[in-house]
Amino acid sequence: MSETRSIEAAVNADATERADVAIIGAGIVGLATALRLLEQRPELSVVVLEKEATVASHQTGHNSGVLHAGLYYQPGSLKARLCREGKADLEAYCEAHAVPIEHTGKLVIALDESELGRFEALKERALANGVPGLEEVGPERIRELEPHAMGIKALWSPGTGIIDFLAVSRAFAHDIVERGATIETRREVESIQQRGDEMVVGTSRGDLVARRVIACAGLQADRVAAMTGDAGDDRPRIVPFRGDYYTLKPEAQHLVKGLIYPVPDPSFPFLGVHLTKRIDGSVLAGPNAVLATAREGYGRLDISPRDLRDTLTYPGFRKLAGRFWRMGALEMWRDWNKRAFLADLRRFVPALSSSHLVFGPSGIRAQALSLDGSMVDDFMLGGSERVLHVFNAPSPAATSSLAIGRELAAEALERFDL
Repeated sequence: MSETRSIEAAVNADATERADVAIIGAGIVGLATALRLLEQRPELSVVVLEKEATVASHQTGHNSGVLHAGLYYQPGSLKARLCREGKADLEAYCEAHAVPIEHTGKLVIALDESELGRFEALKERALANGVPGLEEVGPERIRELEPHAMGIKALWSPGTGIIDFLAVSRAFAHDIVERGATIETRREVESIQQRGDEMVVGTSRGDLVARRVIACAGLQADRVAAMTGDAGDDRPRIVPFRGDYYTLKPEAQHLVKGLIYPVPDPSFPFLGVHLTKRIDGSVLAGPNAVLATAREGYGRLDISPRDLRDTLTYPGFRKLAGRFWRMGALEMWRDWNKRAFLADLRRFVPALSSSHLVFGPSGIRAQALSLDGSMVDDFMLGGSERVLHVFNAPSPAATSSLAIGRELAAEALERFDL
Protein backbone atom coordinates (compact mmCIF):
# COMPACT_ATOMS: atom_id res chain seq x y z
CA MET A 1 0.00 0.00 0.00
CA SER A 2 1.40 3.43 -0.90
CA GLU A 3 2.16 6.03 1.78
CA THR A 4 -0.73 8.25 0.69
CA ARG A 5 -3.27 5.43 0.49
CA SER A 6 -2.28 3.94 3.85
CA ILE A 7 -2.58 7.28 5.63
CA GLU A 8 -5.85 8.06 3.91
CA ALA A 9 -7.24 4.69 4.95
CA ALA A 10 -6.63 5.61 8.58
CA VAL A 11 -7.87 9.16 8.17
CA ASN A 12 -11.10 8.18 6.46
CA ALA A 13 -12.01 5.43 8.90
CA ASP A 14 -14.88 5.97 11.32
CA ALA A 15 -13.86 7.76 14.51
CA THR A 16 -12.27 5.30 16.91
CA GLU A 17 -14.19 4.90 20.17
CA ARG A 18 -11.55 3.16 22.34
CA ALA A 19 -7.77 2.88 22.44
CA ASP A 20 -4.97 1.94 24.78
CA VAL A 21 -3.18 5.23 24.09
CA ALA A 22 -4.41 8.46 22.57
CA ILE A 23 -1.67 10.75 21.27
CA ILE A 24 -2.74 14.35 20.78
CA GLY A 25 -0.97 16.04 17.87
CA ALA A 26 0.33 14.66 14.57
CA GLY A 27 3.37 16.87 14.34
CA ILE A 28 6.75 15.19 14.09
CA VAL A 29 7.04 14.68 17.88
CA GLY A 30 3.60 13.10 18.21
CA LEU A 31 4.23 10.81 15.25
CA ALA A 32 7.69 9.85 16.53
CA THR A 33 6.19 9.05 19.95
CA ALA A 34 3.58 6.78 18.37
CA LEU A 35 6.31 5.04 16.40
CA ARG A 36 8.56 4.49 19.41
CA LEU A 37 5.64 3.23 21.50
CA LEU A 38 4.65 0.70 18.84
CA GLU A 39 8.24 -0.45 18.44
CA GLN A 40 8.25 -1.34 22.14
CA ARG A 41 4.66 -2.60 22.42
CA PRO A 42 3.27 -3.53 18.99
CA GLU A 43 0.10 -4.99 20.49
CA LEU A 44 -1.12 -1.65 21.82
CA SER A 45 -3.95 0.15 20.07
CA VAL A 46 -2.76 3.70 19.39
CA VAL A 47 -4.80 6.57 17.98
CA VAL A 48 -3.17 9.87 16.95
CA LEU A 49 -5.62 12.79 17.03
CA GLU A 50 -4.96 15.79 14.79
CA LYS A 51 -7.24 18.79 14.38
CA GLU A 52 -5.87 19.77 10.96
CA ALA A 53 -6.52 18.04 7.63
CA THR A 54 -2.97 16.73 7.28
CA VAL A 55 -0.08 15.70 9.51
CA ALA A 56 2.71 18.16 10.34
CA SER A 57 0.61 21.24 9.52
CA HIS A 58 2.17 23.74 11.90
CA GLN A 59 5.67 23.93 13.42
CA THR A 60 6.91 20.81 11.63
CA GLY A 61 5.56 21.79 8.23
CA HIS A 62 6.93 25.33 8.49
CA ASN A 63 10.39 24.22 9.65
CA SER A 64 13.46 25.51 7.79
CA GLY A 65 14.78 21.96 7.52
CA VAL A 66 18.09 22.06 9.42
CA LEU A 67 19.41 18.83 10.92
CA HIS A 68 21.18 20.22 13.98
CA ALA A 69 24.43 18.82 15.36
CA GLY A 70 24.04 20.23 18.90
CA LEU A 71 26.28 23.29 19.04
CA TYR A 72 24.09 25.62 21.06
CA TYR A 73 22.60 23.72 23.96
CA GLN A 74 23.50 23.74 27.64
CA PRO A 75 25.72 20.71 28.33
CA GLY A 76 23.81 18.13 30.33
CA SER A 77 20.41 19.45 29.24
CA LEU A 78 17.71 17.38 27.58
CA LYS A 79 18.26 19.40 24.41
CA ALA A 80 21.95 18.56 24.31
CA ARG A 81 21.45 14.84 24.89
CA LEU A 82 18.33 14.33 22.79
CA CYS A 83 19.63 16.39 19.86
CA ARG A 84 22.76 14.25 19.69
CA GLU A 85 20.83 10.99 20.04
CA GLY A 86 17.96 12.11 17.84
CA LYS A 87 20.22 13.20 14.99
CA ALA A 88 21.87 9.77 14.88
CA ASP A 89 18.48 8.04 15.09
CA LEU A 90 17.02 10.21 12.34
CA GLU A 91 20.01 9.70 10.03
CA ALA A 92 19.64 5.92 10.39
CA TYR A 93 15.86 6.08 9.89
CA CYS A 94 16.12 8.25 6.78
CA GLU A 95 18.74 5.98 5.25
CA ALA A 96 16.49 2.97 5.84
CA HIS A 97 13.40 4.74 4.43
CA ALA A 98 15.02 6.63 1.53
CA VAL A 99 14.34 10.11 2.94
CA PRO A 100 17.03 12.47 1.56
CA ILE A 101 19.55 14.15 3.86
CA GLU A 102 22.44 16.35 2.76
CA HIS A 103 25.28 17.12 5.16
CA THR A 104 26.08 20.61 3.95
CA GLY A 105 27.89 21.69 7.10
CA LYS A 106 27.36 24.92 9.00
CA LEU A 107 29.56 27.99 9.53
CA VAL A 108 28.91 30.10 12.63
CA ILE A 109 30.80 33.29 11.84
CA ALA A 110 32.24 35.96 14.12
CA LEU A 111 32.43 39.24 12.22
CA ASP A 112 34.64 41.29 14.54
CA GLU A 113 36.46 41.21 17.87
CA SER A 114 33.39 42.30 19.83
CA GLU A 115 31.88 38.86 19.13
CA LEU A 116 34.89 36.78 20.15
CA GLY A 117 33.83 36.33 23.77
CA ARG A 118 30.49 34.85 22.71
CA PHE A 119 32.32 32.88 20.00
CA GLU A 120 34.64 31.23 22.55
CA ALA A 121 31.74 30.44 24.87
CA LEU A 122 29.87 28.79 22.00
CA LYS A 123 32.94 26.77 21.03
CA GLU A 124 33.35 25.50 24.60
CA ARG A 125 29.68 24.53 24.72
CA ALA A 126 29.86 22.72 21.37
CA LEU A 127 32.98 20.82 22.44
CA ALA A 128 31.33 19.86 25.74
CA ASN A 129 28.37 18.52 23.74
CA GLY A 130 30.67 16.36 21.63
CA VAL A 131 29.76 17.91 18.28
CA PRO A 132 31.63 15.70 15.79
CA GLY A 133 34.27 17.18 13.50
CA LEU A 134 34.02 20.68 15.01
CA GLU A 135 36.73 22.97 13.68
CA GLU A 136 37.72 26.58 14.37
CA VAL A 137 38.63 28.26 11.10
CA GLY A 138 39.99 31.61 9.95
CA PRO A 139 39.20 33.90 7.01
CA GLU A 140 40.91 31.79 4.34
CA ARG A 141 39.14 28.60 5.37
CA ILE A 142 35.83 30.49 5.59
CA ARG A 143 36.26 31.48 1.95
CA GLU A 144 37.13 27.89 0.98
CA LEU A 145 33.94 26.63 2.57
CA GLU A 146 31.71 29.56 1.57
CA PRO A 147 33.43 31.60 -1.16
CA HIS A 148 31.09 34.58 -0.78
CA ALA A 149 31.10 34.77 3.03
CA MET A 150 33.35 36.87 5.26
CA GLY A 151 34.36 36.97 8.92
CA ILE A 152 37.39 36.88 11.20
CA LYS A 153 36.67 33.46 12.71
CA ALA A 154 34.11 30.71 12.40
CA LEU A 155 33.08 27.40 13.84
CA TRP A 156 32.70 24.76 11.14
CA SER A 157 30.31 21.90 11.92
CA PRO A 158 30.58 19.46 9.01
CA GLY A 159 27.91 17.14 10.40
CA THR A 160 25.11 19.70 10.34
CA GLY A 161 22.75 19.02 7.47
CA ILE A 162 19.48 19.73 5.73
CA ILE A 163 16.34 17.62 5.47
CA ASP A 164 12.64 17.90 4.64
CA PHE A 165 10.88 17.33 7.98
CA LEU A 166 7.50 17.14 6.27
CA ALA A 167 8.79 14.17 4.26
CA VAL A 168 10.11 12.64 7.49
CA SER A 169 6.71 13.10 9.15
CA ARG A 170 4.93 11.44 6.24
CA ALA A 171 7.35 8.52 6.50
CA PHE A 172 6.62 8.24 10.24
CA ALA A 173 2.88 8.38 9.53
CA HIS A 174 3.12 5.63 6.92
CA ASP A 175 5.19 3.53 9.33
CA ILE A 176 2.82 3.77 12.28
CA VAL A 177 -0.24 3.08 10.13
CA GLU A 178 1.51 -0.01 8.79
CA ARG A 179 2.05 -1.03 12.43
CA GLY A 180 -1.69 -0.85 13.09
CA ALA A 181 -2.14 2.65 14.53
CA THR A 182 -4.78 5.10 13.36
CA ILE A 183 -4.22 8.76 12.51
CA GLU A 184 -7.45 10.68 12.73
CA THR A 185 -7.20 14.13 11.16
CA ARG A 186 -9.89 16.79 11.38
CA ARG A 187 -10.56 15.52 14.91
CA GLU A 188 -9.92 18.35 17.35
CA VAL A 189 -9.56 17.64 21.06
CA GLU A 190 -12.04 19.74 23.05
CA SER A 191 -11.87 18.21 26.54
CA ILE A 192 -10.10 15.54 28.57
CA GLN A 193 -11.67 14.02 31.66
CA GLN A 194 -10.84 11.11 33.92
CA ARG A 195 -13.50 8.44 34.32
CA GLY A 196 -12.41 5.74 36.74
CA ASP A 197 -9.10 4.42 35.46
CA GLU A 198 -9.71 5.70 31.93
CA MET A 199 -9.50 9.04 30.16
CA VAL A 200 -12.40 10.34 28.08
CA VAL A 201 -11.09 12.55 25.29
CA GLY A 202 -13.90 14.73 23.96
CA THR A 203 -13.35 15.61 20.31
CA SER A 204 -15.10 17.32 17.43
CA ARG A 205 -16.04 13.83 16.17
CA GLY A 206 -17.24 12.29 19.42
CA ASP A 207 -15.62 10.86 22.52
CA LEU A 208 -12.58 8.62 22.51
CA VAL A 209 -12.04 6.50 25.63
CA ALA A 210 -8.33 5.84 26.15
CA ARG A 211 -6.51 4.07 28.91
CA ARG A 212 -3.78 6.72 28.78
CA VAL A 213 -3.01 9.99 26.95
CA ILE A 214 0.21 11.52 25.61
CA ALA A 215 -0.15 15.17 24.56
CA CYS A 216 2.28 16.49 21.92
CA ALA A 217 0.21 19.56 21.15
CA GLY A 218 2.90 22.05 20.15
CA LEU A 219 1.42 25.52 19.86
CA GLN A 220 -1.58 24.41 21.94
CA ALA A 221 0.45 22.56 24.59
CA ASP A 222 -0.55 24.76 27.54
CA ARG A 223 -4.24 24.70 26.60
CA VAL A 224 -4.28 20.91 26.35
CA ALA A 225 -2.45 20.73 29.68
CA ALA A 226 -5.19 22.90 31.19
CA MET A 227 -7.76 20.32 30.09
CA THR A 228 -6.08 17.72 32.31
CA GLY A 229 -5.40 20.03 35.26
CA ASP A 230 -1.66 20.06 34.54
CA ALA A 231 -1.40 23.80 33.84
CA GLY A 232 -1.31 25.54 37.22
CA ASP A 233 -0.44 29.19 37.75
CA ASP A 234 3.25 28.29 38.06
CA ARG A 235 3.28 26.30 34.81
CA PRO A 236 4.83 28.09 31.80
CA ARG A 237 2.52 29.37 29.08
CA ILE A 238 3.03 29.21 25.33
CA VAL A 239 3.84 32.56 23.73
CA PRO A 240 4.08 32.36 19.93
CA PHE A 241 6.87 34.05 17.97
CA ARG A 242 6.71 34.35 14.20
CA GLY A 243 9.78 34.11 12.02
CA ASP A 244 9.56 35.53 8.49
CA TYR A 245 11.94 34.53 5.72
CA TYR A 246 13.02 35.85 2.38
CA THR A 247 14.16 33.44 -0.30
CA LEU A 248 17.00 34.00 -2.72
CA LYS A 249 16.12 34.16 -6.40
CA PRO A 250 17.62 31.29 -8.42
CA GLU A 251 20.33 33.53 -9.90
CA ALA A 252 21.61 34.29 -6.36
CA GLN A 253 21.51 30.77 -4.91
CA HIS A 254 25.15 30.16 -5.83
CA LEU A 255 26.13 32.71 -3.16
CA VAL A 256 25.35 30.15 -0.43
CA LYS A 257 26.67 26.59 -0.47
CA GLY A 258 25.36 25.41 2.89
CA LEU A 259 24.41 27.06 6.20
CA ILE A 260 25.77 30.45 7.31
CA TYR A 261 24.90 31.61 10.84
CA PRO A 262 25.91 34.48 13.13
CA VAL A 263 27.25 34.02 16.66
CA PRO A 264 24.04 33.98 18.73
CA ASP A 265 23.19 36.21 21.66
CA PRO A 266 22.94 33.80 24.64
CA SER A 267 20.40 36.03 26.41
CA PHE A 268 17.86 35.41 23.64
CA PRO A 269 16.75 31.92 22.46
CA PHE A 270 16.79 32.77 18.74
CA LEU A 271 19.77 32.30 16.44
CA GLY A 272 19.66 35.56 14.49
CA VAL A 273 19.18 36.13 10.78
CA HIS A 274 21.03 33.45 8.81
CA LEU A 275 21.23 31.78 5.39
CA THR A 276 19.96 28.25 4.91
CA LYS A 277 20.24 26.05 1.86
CA ARG A 278 17.25 23.69 1.62
CA ILE A 279 17.05 20.13 0.43
CA ASP A 280 15.31 21.27 -2.80
CA GLY A 281 18.20 23.64 -3.61
CA SER A 282 16.42 26.85 -2.63
CA VAL A 283 17.96 29.22 -0.07
CA LEU A 284 16.17 30.85 2.87
CA ALA A 285 17.29 34.15 4.39
CA GLY A 286 16.12 34.82 7.93
CA PRO A 287 14.20 34.50 10.09
CA ASN A 288 13.54 37.43 12.32
CA ALA A 289 11.66 36.84 15.60
CA VAL A 290 8.56 38.91 16.30
CA LEU A 291 5.59 38.36 18.56
CA ALA A 292 2.91 36.45 16.65
CA THR A 293 -0.62 37.79 16.98
CA ALA A 294 -2.04 34.33 16.25
CA ARG A 295 -0.61 31.00 17.35
CA GLU A 296 -1.37 29.47 13.98
CA GLY A 297 -1.30 32.60 11.81
CA TYR A 298 1.59 32.77 9.39
CA GLY A 299 0.87 36.15 7.80
CA ARG A 300 1.91 39.51 9.19
CA LEU A 301 -1.73 40.59 9.42
CA ASP A 302 -3.15 37.37 10.89
CA ILE A 303 -4.74 38.07 14.27
CA SER A 304 -6.50 35.78 16.71
CA PRO A 305 -8.21 37.87 19.42
CA ARG A 306 -8.07 34.95 21.85
CA ASP A 307 -4.37 34.26 21.25
CA LEU A 308 -3.40 37.90 21.43
CA ARG A 309 -5.42 38.45 24.61
CA ASP A 310 -3.82 35.40 26.26
CA THR A 311 -0.36 36.70 25.44
CA LEU A 312 -0.86 40.33 26.44
CA THR A 313 -2.59 39.52 29.73
CA TYR A 314 0.04 36.98 30.83
CA PRO A 315 2.32 38.55 33.48
CA GLY A 316 5.29 36.56 32.20
CA PHE A 317 5.01 38.16 28.77
CA ARG A 318 4.76 41.66 30.21
CA LYS A 319 7.94 41.06 32.21
CA LEU A 320 9.73 39.73 29.13
CA ALA A 321 8.57 42.71 27.06
CA GLY A 322 9.81 45.09 29.72
CA ARG A 323 13.30 43.61 29.53
CA PHE A 324 13.58 43.18 25.76
CA TRP A 325 11.43 45.95 24.30
CA ARG A 326 14.34 47.50 22.42
CA MET A 327 15.25 44.19 20.80
CA GLY A 328 11.58 43.55 20.05
CA ALA A 329 11.22 46.96 18.41
CA LEU A 330 14.31 46.31 16.25
CA GLU A 331 12.93 42.93 15.19
CA MET A 332 9.62 44.51 14.20
CA TRP A 333 11.41 47.25 12.24
CA ARG A 334 13.48 44.67 10.39
CA ASP A 335 10.36 42.61 9.72
CA TRP A 336 8.77 45.47 7.78
CA ASN A 337 11.94 47.00 6.34
CA LYS A 338 13.65 44.98 3.62
CA ARG A 339 16.68 47.28 3.64
CA ALA A 340 17.30 46.63 7.33
CA PHE A 341 16.85 42.88 6.81
CA LEU A 342 19.32 42.94 3.91
CA ALA A 343 21.87 44.91 5.92
CA ASP A 344 22.11 42.07 8.45
CA LEU A 345 22.55 39.49 5.70
CA ARG A 346 25.23 41.51 3.91
CA ARG A 347 27.39 41.50 7.03
CA PHE A 348 28.13 37.85 6.15
CA VAL A 349 27.60 37.79 2.38
CA PRO A 350 28.30 41.28 0.98
CA ALA A 351 27.41 40.27 -2.58
CA LEU A 352 23.71 40.00 -1.72
CA SER A 353 21.47 42.76 -3.04
CA SER A 354 17.85 43.75 -2.59
CA SER A 355 17.01 42.39 -6.04
CA HIS A 356 18.09 38.91 -4.89
CA LEU A 357 15.41 38.70 -2.17
CA VAL A 358 11.74 37.79 -2.50
CA PHE A 359 9.25 37.23 0.29
CA GLY A 360 9.35 33.66 1.52
CA PRO A 361 7.58 31.46 4.05
CA SER A 362 6.96 32.06 7.75
CA GLY A 363 6.96 29.81 10.78
CA ILE A 364 5.69 30.04 14.33
CA ARG A 365 7.77 29.00 17.33
CA ALA A 366 5.84 27.76 20.39
CA GLN A 367 7.95 29.27 23.16
CA ALA A 368 7.15 28.35 26.75
CA LEU A 369 7.44 31.40 29.00
CA SER A 370 7.59 31.28 32.79
CA LEU A 371 5.63 33.54 35.11
CA ASP A 372 8.81 35.50 35.92
CA GLY A 373 9.30 36.35 32.24
CA SER A 374 12.10 33.89 31.58
CA MET A 375 11.99 31.77 28.45
CA VAL A 376 12.09 28.03 29.07
CA ASP A 377 15.17 27.00 27.13
CA ASP A 378 15.16 23.23 27.57
CA PHE A 379 12.68 20.62 26.47
CA MET A 380 10.05 20.17 29.17
CA LEU A 381 8.22 16.87 29.59
CA GLY A 382 5.99 15.77 32.45
CA GLY A 383 2.53 14.77 33.59
CA SER A 384 0.66 12.41 35.88
CA GLU A 385 -0.05 8.70 36.22
CA ARG A 386 -2.51 8.78 33.30
CA VAL A 387 -1.34 11.68 31.09
CA LEU A 388 2.05 12.78 29.75
CA HIS A 389 2.65 16.22 28.25
CA VAL A 390 5.28 17.82 26.07
CA PHE A 391 5.12 21.26 27.66
CA ASN A 392 7.98 22.80 25.66
CA ALA A 393 9.69 21.48 22.53
CA PRO A 394 11.19 24.27 20.42
CA SER A 395 14.15 23.78 18.09
CA PRO A 396 15.86 21.30 17.82
CA ALA A 397 12.73 19.23 18.48
CA ALA A 398 12.44 18.06 14.86
CA THR A 399 16.04 16.84 14.82
CA SER A 400 15.48 15.27 18.25
CA SER A 401 12.04 13.83 17.48
CA LEU A 402 12.89 10.12 17.57
CA ALA A 403 14.85 10.58 20.79
CA ILE A 404 12.03 12.61 22.37
CA GLY A 405 9.62 9.91 21.23
CA ARG A 406 11.78 7.22 22.81
CA GLU A 407 11.95 9.23 26.05
CA LEU A 408 8.17 9.63 26.15
CA ALA A 409 7.51 6.00 25.25
CA ALA A 410 9.86 4.79 27.98
CA GLU A 411 8.25 7.11 30.52
CA ALA A 412 4.77 6.01 29.45
CA LEU A 413 5.58 2.32 29.78
CA GLU A 414 7.15 2.87 33.19
CA ARG A 415 4.45 5.19 34.53
CA PHE A 416 1.31 3.84 32.88
CA ASP A 417 -0.27 0.50 33.63
CA LEU A 418 -0.38 -0.73 30.04
